[in-house]
Amino acid sequence: MSETTLITTPFDASSTANDVVAGIDLTNRKAIVTGGASGIGIETARALAKAGAQVTLAVRNLDAGKRVAEDIAATTGNPLIKVGLLNLIDRISVASFVASWDGPLDILINNAGVMATPEMRTPEGWELQFATNHLGHFALANGLHDALMAAGGARVVSVSSAGHLRSPVMFDDINFLRRPYDPFLAYGQSKTANVLFAVEASKRWAYDGITVNALMPGAIRTPGVENLQITAEQIAQLEATRTSGLNLLWRTPQQGAATSVLLATSPLLNGIGGRYFVDCNEAGPNVTGTQSGVASYALDPEAAAHLWQVSMDALS
Repeated sequence: MSETTLITTPFDASSTANDVVAGIDLTNRKAIVTGGASGIGIETARALAKAGAQVTLAVRNLDAGKRVAEDIAATTGNPLIKVGLLNLIDRISVASFVASWDGPLDILINNAGVMATPEMRTPEGWELQFATNHLGHFALANGLHDALMAAGGARVVSVSSAGHLRSPVMFDDINFLRRPYDPFLAYGQSKTANVLFAVEASKRWAYDGITVNALMPGAIRTPGVENLQITAEQIAQLEATRTSGLNLLWRTPQQGAATSVLLATSPLLNGIGGRYFVDCNEAGPNVTGTQSGVASYALDPEAAAHLWQVSMDALS
């Protein structure tokens, strides 16, 4: 990947979701934000609503979703905020959400996720982080494919993380059945899967007018991050892989939502798919020993195609 081909924008790490959506009119556009009741999901949904979109918050907790929807409607003056029940590790829940959707879908932001959870598996036997962060969103996006195609020029946004640099998708042992469970390696491969999904979905759905991109939102003090139960050794491991040894730059949720909103709305991204963005710009290749850029294995078309088939098999 040559640096001369990277997509650049006027925005950067300090930009907010409102900055990147300024001047963009989303009236009559429909959007879904998974995990829209907490963290950067709230500010992602708020920015889309401020631009006039009809936004559906896809959430596990309907009461929390309704409270957030009321707040977004009050702060933006946009009453077109809906709430839908969605549990990404429950196939019936995903299918019910898809069945309840009516009409075209312009924007799907796969924002929900879990991080560094204890070792757990779904009833089908899938490791929890992989199942939540990738498989659930994979099922959701595929279920909504026709709605996305009907919109004409729809965009899907896959929220990944610099955590993808910790691990490729280990196809020979995705579920940690033959190796010791490591919560950060499990998180890492699930975030790599988010990028690989963008690569393969963009390839498969290009003729349907659907583009898919992935991103790293930055370090945000979301509830999921604040509640992490990690050991001193794990903290040291995190410190050791930070870019150039610099202190971690914590961003506001509004800044964390900026790249998602940019990928979902900016005319600069028309027709662009299968790429990975950081700080509102396309990331270059990862430099070994740092936490910057994108791993080559996360953009590998063969791995992306393989993951797609594995995911289809898992959901069959």
